[in-house]
Amino acid sequence: MALPLVPQSLTGSTMSSDSSKKRKPKVIRTDGGPQEGKRGKADADQDVRYYSEECEVDLRDPIKDYELYRETCQELQRLMAEIQELKSRGIKDNASEIDERRIQSCVHFMTLKKLNRLAHIRLKKGRDQTHEAKQKVDAYHLQLQNLLYEVMHLQKEITKCLEFKSKHEEIELVSLEEFYKEAPPEISRPAITLSEPHQQTLARLDWELEQRKRLAEKYKECLTSKEKILKEIEVKKEYLSSLQPRLNSIMQASLPVQEYLFMPFDQAHKQYETARHLPPPLYVLFVQASAYGQACDKKLVVAIEGSVEEAKALYKPPEDSQDDESDSDAEEEQTTKRRRPTLGVQLDDKRKEMLKRHPLSVTVDLKCKDENVLHLTFYYLMNLNVMTVKAKVTTAVEMTTAISAGDLLSPDSLLNCLYPGDHGRKTPNPANQFQFDKVGILTLSDYVTELGHPYVWVQKLGGLHFPKDQPQHTVTADNSLSASHMELTVKLLRTRLQSRLALHKQFASLEHGVVPVSSECQHLFPTKIVSRLVKWAAIPYEDYAELPYTKDVIEAGLAEDTHLYYMALIERGTAKLQAAVVLNPGYSTLPPIFSLCLNWKGERTSSNDDNIRAMESEVNVNYKELWGPKPGYQLLTNQLQRLCMVLDVYLETEPHDTTVEGPKEFPQEKMCLRLVRGPMRLKPFKFNYPQGFFSHR
Repeated sequence: MALPLVPQSLTGSTMSSDSSKKRKPKVIRTDGGPQEGKRGKADADQDVRYYSEECEVDLRDPIKDYELYRETCQELQRLMAEIQELKSRGIKDNASEIDERRIQSCVHFMTLKKLNRLAHIRLKKGRDQTHEAKQKVDAYHLQLQNLLYEVMHLQKEITKCLEFKSKHEEIELVSLEEFYKEAPPEISRPAITLSEPHQQTLARLDWELEQRKRLAEKYKECLTSKEKILKEIEVKKEYLSSLQPRLNSIMQASLPVQEYLFMPFDQAHKQYETARHLPPPLYVLFVQASAYGQACDKKLVVAIEGSVEEAKALYKPPEDSQDDESDSDAEEEQTTKRRRPTLGVQLDDKRKEMLKRHPLSVTVDLKCKDENVLHLTFYYLMNLNVMTVKAKVTTAVEMTTAISAGDLLSPDSLLNCLYPGDHGRKTPNPANQFQFDKVGILTLSDYVTELGHPYVWVQKLGGLHFPKDQPQHTVTADNSLSASHMELTVKLLRTRLQSRLALHKQFASLEHGVVPVSSECQHLFPTKIVSRLVKWAAIPYEDYAELPYTKDVIEAGLAEDTHLYYMALIERGTAKLQAAVVLNPGYSTLPPIFSLCLNWKGERTSSNDDNIRAMESEVNVNYKELWGPKPGYQLLTNQLQRLCMVLDVYLETEPHDTTVEGPKEFPQEKMCLRLVRGPMRLKPFKFNYPQGFFSHR
């Protein structure tokens, strides 16, 4: 922008008022030079001068302009102060002086305006220069980014080239030895390929191509033969489909023959049709038990019970029912009359739904040689994914009722601890505890009477396995697991039934004071035994635990609440021997344990009499001598008979009390080599057959 030139006299402090009256030159502002189009005729008459402040800015020193700005401001302050002083005096002659100073101030204001314009021009030029420099920097930065991107792109391309994998690397080629052995020389070319890996790879690929061509031809031949075979199969299928109605008519005609020959093929076919609706664990049990019965055990009978229609309904999707308006109105009236179920009723419904059984069940009947039968009914709890079993015993001959034998054949205790530690009180599925917490079930043992016992061996027969170390989300039925446990479990079940029936017969004799000893075991005892059994009764676990002489057995962990407990009383004269018996569910594989207390001239137990401890050892430690013929079901009665024998020895070898008049209460009738031995004064409890004398062990 072009501005008028300011004479230097305006910047001075002694400028006269006449100079302002002189004619000032006309100034035409321009942005850089004179405007030719705007110059008229008056330009010839007037002295017109053009100048550019932008050019002047380049010529002027900013520091000097700043000094001029300071001097001008100081001069203005001085003039304003003088004008104020002259006005304060109020003298009329001072008007001319005030005007003169006012003119000088205006000149100074013009100077300040010019300096302001110059400062703005400098600022604009500085900004323009900064913007230009910034644009150059941005251009250089963009070029740098482009170069860096090109470098990165080149690095990626280099990496791709380095990581390039050819398709031939994915092909499994034959080994080098096989290649040079089988490939013809025109393909292998050993003279070239052995020294050049590239040529060797090409040769191996050629050989692979040749082999694949041969295999493709062979594949086509196989497809052709396959089509021929499929056509033959279709022809045979048509023949078989036409044969099925004839076979059905033949089966219907053969039903009387099947019944007469005890060969129920039709019944077995119906069973297998029903088995299709079994849940997987029960199906695995049915298949494996049937297979084992057909192959190894003809006395094992497997059947399916329950409602097939209900089982089918479980897998049917619910149908949308469209009721009439009248029916819907009636239902609304009924619902309004019903009371809202309480929280307890809702929990009961949830518990029932949680413990719901599948409508179908599998029954397994185990027959023994004496025609006694063990009936097992297996159930499946659908929401808990566990199996349960209920047991029932049917005897061929009506057995004598024995009070002490009440728990032997009880369904709740018959199958306890078939495998060690398997009590059947807790669910074997760890996930069930979280389900129980939701519906308020503390433990499954409260419902085993109704649902059956969830033994671990029952789960394995159904192919279910619940690992405790690594819990699984879903447990599926495994046929191999069921097959691996089937034979051993069936043998254990038969052994358990036979041992319990044998104990039942023995208990009937023991309650009448008779200790049955078979002829095979007569040699274990002397001919005459004076002591006799006078009492045999079952006792609860609490009563057994309160006896002072059974604490050692309980502390050793040999007495649990799943075991059976009995009390035997043996008498001879004034001596009474009490025997607390712990009968393990695994009898006779695991022997009974006896704890003794002799009431004769005081109370004598293993804690205060070494010979009582020796008597316990005779039946608890040396029980293998009393097993008798296999499978050892006479062990308990032989142990009781030995107790009677050792009680005779104990009483007859006691020294006679000289202070008591009359004959000895228990005269010695047994022949003993030595009455006592050692510092513990142990008595000879070992019977030697056939010599018939007693000796120390």
